[in-house]
Amino acid sequence: MSELTHTGSEGGEPQVGDGFVPAAGTVLSGVAMASMAVPVRRGSTDPLVLAALALAAVSLVVFLARRHGGLGRVYGAPVAVGATLSVLALSGYVLNQGVNAAVGIPLLERSVPLVFVAFLAAGGALAMALADHYSLSTAGVFARSQLTVLLTIVAAFGFLAASVWIVLFALPVVLVYGGFTPLQLVAIEQIGMALGALTVAVAFLQLTERDWSFIDLRVPTLRDLGWTVGGTVAIFGALFAISVLMTTTGVESSSHGVTDRVQESPEIMYVLIPAAILLIGPFEELLYRNVVQKSLYERFSRGGAIVVASVVFAAVHYFAYSVGGAAPGAILASLMVVFGLSLVLGVLYERTDNLVVPALVHGIYDAILFANLYLAYA
Repeated sequence: MSELTHTGSEGGEPQVGDGFVPAAGTVLSGVAMASMAVPVRRGSTDPLVLAALALAAVSLVVFLARRHGGLGRVYGAPVAVGATLSVLALSGYVLNQGVNAAVGIPLLERSVPLVFVAFLAAGGALAMALADHYSLSTAGVFARSQLTVLLTIVAAFGFLAASVWIVLFALPVVLVYGGFTPLQLVAIEQIGMALGALTVAVAFLQLTERDWSFIDLRVPTLRDLGWTVGGTVAIFGALFAISVLMTTTGVESSSHGVTDRVQESPEIMYVLIPAAILLIGPFEELLYRNVVQKSLYERFSRGGAIVVASVVFAAVHYFAYSVGGAAPGAILASLMVVFGLSLVLGVLYERTDNLVVPALVHGIYDAILFANLYLAYA
């Protein structure tokens, strides 16, 4: 039907849009516009901030017109997609450049960057614009949203389960030796991560009454090996392209927690480099591709599932990049890099339906990055 939606398993879901989608788009566009208005009211004359504000207003008007029948879907939906996507990109960029329009929340004693709120609202409005473009019903939007939220929770449980396993492995070491070296700690963390992902994957199979045939694990064919080689080239090509784009536009990213740790203890790479291929690649792909992405096929097209799974993959890596008091804009830039690379892995899995392919590419990618870090700090 489309590149982002699939309805074959929805029991005849009607493909005629209703009032909810444009109404939700109106609210989200309004939130984005109001959030971007704050830095303007505070005196910002940045043309990109002004452009984001204007485009948020455009999307608001378009959604209102769609809501009240003043604009047809054929013309209105593409304009809404373009406007909301532009607001998403512009708000993310100006946030990275230091425009955040933070407001304090007295009860929480914290501040919220409203430009980041605009980014999130624009993302939601973009989803509504796409839903309007493909004439999704309220039931269709809720079904997809529910599945996405549930699978995000599943992904988050992967981190929680990993933490439990890490504690279980660390306690005996602490009791016997009184502590552990950086090398031992990294080894415990990687084993815990793998067992956490495996635990959640097994629990998912049991709770959803699936059997082991759901796991797409088989000996690679020559075609699979071709995709592996091509995918490895593609993922480094994507990294290079993203890096050039970020350098050209002056976008700054935050460093991964591993980068800070390797500066103090380069020897941890003796564990991380082999773990990348043996543990990180296979078990992260098991959870995010075979469990999350494949489950999304039930409600989304394969293209849509790749995008949504990549959003989930990027989101759960937030804590890995929020180290050392990194600015929200820098964290967001790093997560966008993760999102871009995840798209490559998602395509590899979708093209081959073999977990081995993205697992190998992911592992090789991480191993090479770790090796470069070791050479830089050893």
